Amino acid sequence: MSTLAKTGPEARAVRVTFTKDSFTVYLNDGRALSVPFKYSARLAAATAKQRTDYELIGRGIGIHWPQIDEDLSVAGLLRG
Repeated sequence: MSTLAKTGPEARAVRVTFTKDSFTVYLNDGRALSVPFKYSARLAAATAKQRTDYELIGRGIGIHWPQIDEDLSVAGLLRG
């Protein structure tokens, strides 16, 4: 079974970390998903301070960046 198949309600973000070029979403099931900022035009154009100002929404089903008005769902990130 592919790890991508597990995108149901159990796949929730618990924290997010950042590097110069990407962010990593840690999931409640132990997986970690590393995503380049270029995945999102808004994140790619944001400052490091704007990127690190995030909120987990819907008990971890998504991530919201209030300073740049960007929302990404865990399910969408898993689908690519």
